[in-house]
Amino acid sequence: MTTGVFAMVLGAAVLHAAWNALVKVNADRLVMVAIMMMSQVGVAMLVIPFVAFPTPESWPYIWASTALNTAYCVFLISAYRHGDLSHVYPISRGTAPLIVAVVSVAVVGETLTRQAGLSVVVIALGIMSLTLTRGAEGFRDPRAMLYALGTGIFIAGYTVVDGLGARLADSAHSYTFWVHFVNGIPITLLALYLRKGRVVVSVRQCWKIGVLAGLISLLAYWTVVWAMTQAPLALVSAVRETSMVFAVLFGVFVLRERLDLARLASIGTTLIGTVMLKMSR
Repeated sequence: MTTGVFAMVLGAAVLHAAWNALVKVNADRLVMVAIMMMSQVGVAMLVIPFVAFPTPESWPYIWASTALNTAYCVFLISAYRHGDLSHVYPISRGTAPLIVAVVSVAVVGETLTRQAGLSVVVIALGIMSLTLTRGAEGFRDPRAMLYALGTGIFIAGYTVVDGLGARLADSAHSYTFWVHFVNGIPITLLALYLRKGRVVVSVRQCWKIGVLAGLISLLAYWTVVWAMTQAPLALVSAVRETSMVFAVLFGVFVLRERLDLARLASIGTTLIGTVMLKMSR
């Protein structure tokens, strides 16, 4: 991974943490995500007339990405219903780079050096160790762990699918905006179904933050999709998930959350893995 691509993905990780922080402070996360998706649909409608139409080979990946992203949202919301954010999210985001690494090597045929592979493992362990910083009480309900692991599987799934689809589409720009044009509809319908009469009230309360989070998320997504056309999927996925470090920092300095030695150790482990990845050949 070149320095330029590495820096871009690291920037995407910061953006990813930023929009997650915006979602975290909103009580109705499902409606918030729906607003984000619809704002992305609006941007996509403005942009797609000016980008190339995706190649026929990439369309199965666009449909698959839509299905996987919808399943990801359903599982994540279910995980939050049964477990704490600080326990669920690190497990789901930490397992994804490991799965992507295995799939990209065993199925896609990409190659990783020993140091690069080790760095992916260290990053994943550093992220997942954040779930231990508040003990095991956040997983009193075993369904939380199961939904968190399922969420990680779907994250890995759409990561691999998007990387391969963007390569086949011949344009990361085209693939990104067409995916977001298609992807926003099922999430919005899901929010309307699950919230029913409460949607209007929730939208009035958080539409501005939702639109801002949607634009930030779209920029982060485009950056990662572009990066996966330039570098191995596993390495891009691992660097992207360092967003957990920035999410913790946002929590500490913006949301006034507590930072203890255990969290510092988790952050340090993740950063060590990130440095190892950048230095790998």
